[in-house]
Amino acid sequence: MPRSRRPALAVLTLVGLTLAAAAPAQADDRPGVQHLQFRFGPIDIKPGQNTIELEVNDKRPKVDGYITSFRPNLVRAKSKVPPVDVIHLHHAVWLVNFQPTFAAGEEKTEIRVPKGFGWRYRSKDRWMLNHMIHNLTPNRERVWVTWDMDFIPADSSAAKGMREVKTQWLDVQGGNAYPVFDVLRGRGAKGRFTYPDDDPNAYPDGVARNRWVADRDATLVGTAGHLHPGGLYSDLRLTRGGRTVRLFRSRAKYYEPAGPVSWDVSMTATPSRWRVAVRKGDILSVSGTYDTRRGSWYESMAIMPVAITNGRAGGADPFTTKVDVPGVLTHGHLPENDNHGGSRAGYQNPSRLPDGPSTDRVTVNGFLYGQGDLSMPGVAGRPPVVTAGQPLTFVNADAKRNIFHTITSCKLPCNGTSGIAFPLANGPVEFDSGNLGFGPQGFTAAANRDRWQTPPALDRGTYAFFCRVHPFMRGSFRVK
Repeated sequence: MPRSRRPALAVLTLVGLTLAAAAPAQADDRPGVQHLQFRFGPIDIKPGQNTIELEVNDKRPKVDGYITSFRPNLVRAKSKVPPVDVIHLHHAVWLVNFQPTFAAGEEKTEIRVPKGFGWRYRSKDRWMLNHMIHNLTPNRERVWVTWDMDFIPADSSAAKGMREVKTQWLDVQGGNAYPVFDVLRGRGAKGRFTYPDDDPNAYPDGVARNRWVADRDATLVGTAGHLHPGGLYSDLRLTRGGRTVRLFRSRAKYYEPAGPVSWDVSMTATPSRWRVAVRKGDILSVSGTYDTRRGSWYESMAIMPVAITNGRAGGADPFTTKVDVPGVLTHGHLPENDNHGGSRAGYQNPSRLPDGPSTDRVTVNGFLYGQGDLSMPGVAGRPPVVTAGQPLTFVNADAKRNIFHTITSCKLPCNGTSGIAFPLANGPVEFDSGNLGFGPQGFTAAANRDRWQTPPALDRGTYAFFCRVHPFMRGSFRVK
């Protein structure tokens, strides 16, 4: 089966997130600080895997102390980082006593709190690792999750006077195990869509999930945002007595030549001197803004965890002091993002192909769209024909192997190489099947069905589509 050597952009993350970082991550060189590295695995990844796993994690310090920085990654054997368009870390969340404390999304924000602060670590704590590793290929893989940390033992002189921070989770879909929303092309004003502000149906039950009411006086010491491709920035705001002020805007810096369309990005984090005083009863809220000019972004996220310490720690009142200052990047372009895609691939151009057979059903099997798959030669690769006004049904036969697929519209001819920036959900008519497959309701990307029908009112013409989970998969159909 012809396919790109490096298939493309993956989509979802369960709590694919970045955590509070307050300065560009660099080793803490104070006496007594230990620079540790841990390696979890090997983890055997099945072909096309995109599921969530929860495992006991005993890879951690042996003595009590404070964790002041955290830098996660995903590696193959010999510590080689795989290309993001082949296999990548949708998320890894380190649960400490069942509370999300450290985490990473594919943008790999590096975590560091200011000097004098740290996450309190006890050797008797229970650590779990929740990971979602996405294999964009039909091949087996073996990987390890790694993390570097700066650690200060409790009996070290460097631990004297340390203030404990904890992680306060802020997420636009807070309370949901799979916190995602869709951003459709052209929505919002001037090509920008902010969730939840621009979505009147964001919270149909009336419960605003993007906020947290402070239950104590405290000080915020750091934050950074997590977005998916297409994301521009996330905002953290504080409301007190009916007045609202922005505390920080975490901006996405894209190294991607095509703009905000891929994982080739890093987020800005608060600078090391950033402190905000929070009073009991204050409301913290978060939002995420996406670019909607280039395509639709399905299963997007906007998460902004905050490092917070109890009481006063030099924090400024945000209503009397400007705390919304420019952020700092925690890293630059990463070499695993070098394959952007879009060049000639050997796929057929569906608009130039003769008609395939008339049908009302296409079976997806073995990472092939069956009839109309653009990697198939001859009659098999020709667009199947459906009568105008009638739907075409797609059935994911790979669902029984716990493999998800989508049918997502893309702009003709949609036959370039897959990479982190190609293909995009930018078809002239929007359609998307969701992740055809099965899994625990609300805890996975699964749509909990194995079939989907095209909109019956499609105009006559040829339509191209791809799989958001495995973007080397391409197909087409024709309405006549």
